[in-house]
Parts: sequence; structure tokens; C-alpha cells
Amino acid sequence: MLSYSRGPDEPLWEKTIGQVLNQTVERWGDCLALVSRHQSKRHTWSELRDLADCVARGLWSLGIRPGDRVGLWSTNCVEWVMLHLGCARAGAILVNVNPAYRTQELAFTLRKSRMKAIFLWERDSRAEYARILEEARHGQTLPLEHVVVFGTPAWDEFLRAKSEISVSIQPEDVANIQYTSGTTGVPKGVMLTHRNQVNNGKLLAQGMRYTDLDRICVPLPMYHCFGCVIGTMSALASGAAIVLPNWTFDARATLEAVETEGATSLYGVPAMFIAELGLPEFKNFNLSSLRTGMMAGAPCPVEVMKRVMCEMHCSELTIGYGQTESTPVVTMSAVDDPVEIRVSTIGKALPCTEMKIVSPLDHSTVPAGEQGEVCARGYMVMKGYDDEPEATARTIDREGWLHTGDIGVMREDGYIHLTGRAKDMIIRGGENVYPREVEEFLYTHPKVSEVQVVGLPDERLGEVVLAWVRLKSGETATEEEVRAFCQGQIAYFKIPQHIRFVEQFPMTVTGKIQKFKIREAEVKERGLESVAKRETA
Repeated sequence: MLSYSRGPDEPLWEKTIGQVLNQTVERWGDCLALVSRHQSKRHTWSELRDLADCVARGLWSLGIRPGDRVGLWSTNCVEWVMLHLGCARAGAILVNVNPAYRTQELAFTLRKSRMKAIFLWERDSRAEYARILEEARHGQTLPLEHVVVFGTPAWDEFLRAKSEISVSIQPEDVANIQYTSGTTGVPKGVMLTHRNQVNNGKLLAQGMRYTDLDRICVPLPMYHCFGCVIGTMSALASGAAIVLPNWTFDARATLEAVETEGATSLYGVPAMFIAELGLPEFKNFNLSSLRTGMMAGAPCPVEVMKRVMCEMHCSELTIGYGQTESTPVVTMSAVDDPVEIRVSTIGKALPCTEMKIVSPLDHSTVPAGEQGEVCARGYMVMKGYDDEPEATARTIDREGWLHTGDIGVMREDGYIHLTGRAKDMIIRGGENVYPREVEEFLYTHPKVSEVQVVGLPDERLGEVVLAWVRLKSGETATEEEVRAFCQGQIAYFKIPQHIRFVEQFPMTVTGKIQKFKIREAEVKERGLESVAKRETA
């Protein structure tokens, strides 16, 4: 039996985001749609559509036409959702700009995206956005014509525009450009269509059994695919409400939002759930309203998953897997899957989605149970990388398969166990070591709160295993103690040769651990630069 599976067939929506918003308002117009706790704002679906239409008319008054690019550089707020839906209704392409970007990164995005307008706050506690934008524009010839700052008279005037809009938007039109994180190279603009987004939201809402009575707590950054597709689109498809706890992730604010708003669903990457569980006052929060949610965006440690299901009352917590290029989710566990399946796999193919595992050498489909690269095909595959046909061709093959760069194993029942990134695999003296496997074992140590495993250059073995370990509050441990815990439990070549105890890990703004920075720091600390530069076959 080969490693191939296909989710059940069912009708997809051939609709734009704007058409789905109309559909939502017709069914649930008076229901709560959006809560922004840090702004003390609440809107129904009817009110949210009105705000989106104000944005659409404002864009039209600026001369923005279908296909033009509009940048949004902001942390989480009502205005983010307004721009997201408003651009879709005007036929403009929303360009998500990472709030962590500074001058050089923003200058790159302005050039690459060719945006004609950008919306932003003047400043917040983390950055002087208006000043950074001015620096990024300096000396550049750009198509950027309009800069609109939220909370100013210019923004108010923008929303009062009375322009008549005449647009023809198709489901296959690009609605959104999202830049990959760039943790391993220059960011590429992923072009996602209306059809991509509304259908991923529809299938996720079905998978989590959302109704208009659900309230989804979204502490993730909205600029990221997890926030603006899994967050916004699953609510749009079901009439559920979106609850934004704060401008940026804050563990305490998230749990306060769950308790106060009676959230039934909670989203997050593993690092967010770990931070919430680690709050000293965690047990003081009443989280009994929670039913479901999704942990995704990074490998999900088994022990963390179990704690969330038990201690946070998320008995129907799901695991989702995918990437920005797949809008993002392609596999998901079911809310009623046995716990063992939910903690050991990334689920199986969503409806209307094909999955296969292929040999990294010749791309042939491998037998079930064998490791290989995870590939996906279906409605959710991006239109391509913006203005990068060669990069697109390297990622999407001629048969339409998206090559994820992730390594996994498909069981005979179609469930997939993810073992790591192809580039993360450690080759120690000819033995392949998958960091995920070592991490999962170390999570069973009673003193370990969080762990990341990477390969470190070694003169004799090529690479050796290094672990960065964050201990639970109040605990102490030694390298020898951790290695002794591994003896006889995992193969000798998987036992970390080097262990460093740390308080935090280098992360992107979305909570993804930047393993390459861990490796870089260790190479420098240990004086291994010459070994690291050595060429290998």
C-alpha cells in the first residue's frame, strides 16, 4: 500500500470573500462577529459588513482598483479585520506586513509587493511605525501613493468616502499576499485566492463543528495565515464570533478573554499554550467554557497537547498542519479522534484534499510506513509566489503537488506522523536523527518545560545532537542528569552530546522557533565556524 490518501469529496464554495460575508450576514447578521477587548469594541456581522464597505468605498476614492495591492502593517485590532474584508469587497489585494519588520525588511516588502497604499498605526509600545516607513521609503522610487494612519482625521475621512464601487471579482482572483517568514532566506510573497481562503475556512469550521454560538479566541497575529484564515475565515463560514484578547500575544490577557467572553475555542502555536499553562496564576482562571481549538504552526509536543486537553478543558482540541502556501491547513485531527491519534499524528487529509509521501530522491510515492517528503494537492494550493515563477515551479510540480519540505510517515489509515523538516534532519556519523523524535522523548522528563534539538557541526562525526532545554519553574538539572535519563530509552546516537539550559528561545513574531539561530549561536560560542563552513557531499 502506497502513502497516498484523499479526503472525502464535498461541494466547495465558488464564492468570493465578499459573497461569503453577505451570506453570513443574511443568516447571522445580528449575532456577535468581533470583539476587540483591548479596544473595548464589539460588532455584529451586519455592523462588520458595513465597516468593510466603508473601507471598500474609501479604497475606491483613493483610486485603488481591482488587482491593486494594499499594505496592512498592524498588530491585532478591529481595523485589521475591516481592512481584510474591505479589500476583498473592493477587489484589492491585501498585503500582510509583519509588525516586527523594521527599515530594511519594510523597504524590501514595499518594493517587492508594489503596494499603492499602506495602512498603519503611527506607533505602539514596540515600534515607531510612521518613522520606520519614512526611513524605508527614503531614496526609493515606489508605486506607494497613499499612507493612511489609523486613529487620525485622515482615517475618519477615508471611512466617510461616498464613492460608488463597480467591481467584478472572481473566486480565482488573488485576495491576499502573505510573505513567508524568511527564517531561512529572502521572504517570498504567497498569493492566495478568494477560493483558497473561503474554502479552507469552511472546512475548518466543519471540522471543529462551529455554529453561530461559538466564540473563537484568537491570540495569534492576524497578519499570519493562522490568524487571518484559520481565525477570520472559519468564523466567517460559521457565524462564530472572533475574540481578540490583545494587540499582541499575552498569555494572561488570553486566559482573561477566554474566561470573560466564554470562549469555546482557542487557537495557538505550542509556545503560546506553553506560556498559558506556565502562568503562576493559571489555576485561578475558569476555562470551563472551552470545548475545542487548534494547535498548529509548529510541531506540537505530546505532553503539552495532553495538558491542554485536560487542564484547559479543550477535550476536542485539534491538531492542524499546513503552511502559508496551502492557505494553510491540509490535514487535521477530528474532534472525536482518540487521544492517542491526536497526540501522535497531524491528522489526515481534509475534504477535497490529496496527500502523499514521496521519496526526496526521485519523488516517487513511498510505501505506507516509510518516511519521505509530505506533499499536498487540491483547491488550497497557492496561486504561486508573487513574480517568482522559478521558485513557484520548485515548490509546485507539474501535476499540481505542493512540496512542503516536511518529512513524515503516513499510516495505512491515512493519518500522518510528522518527523521534522528535511533541512532539520541531523546526520550523525551516517545515522539519521530527526530532532522531533528526540524532543518528544525529552518532553517526558518531569523537569522539562520546553526543548529544541538541532544539529551542531562536528569534525569527526559531521554533526552531533544539541539540545536547548528550558526547565519548569523552580527546577534545576545538570547535563549528566538529562543524558542519564536518555540512556537505554533512545538510541545512543540520538542522545544529546551537548545540552544548554536556557530561559527562552529565539522566535519569529508568530511563535515559531528559529532553530537556525540556535545553531548559529552555538557555532559562535563553541568556535566551530571553520567546521560549519566545511563542504559536505
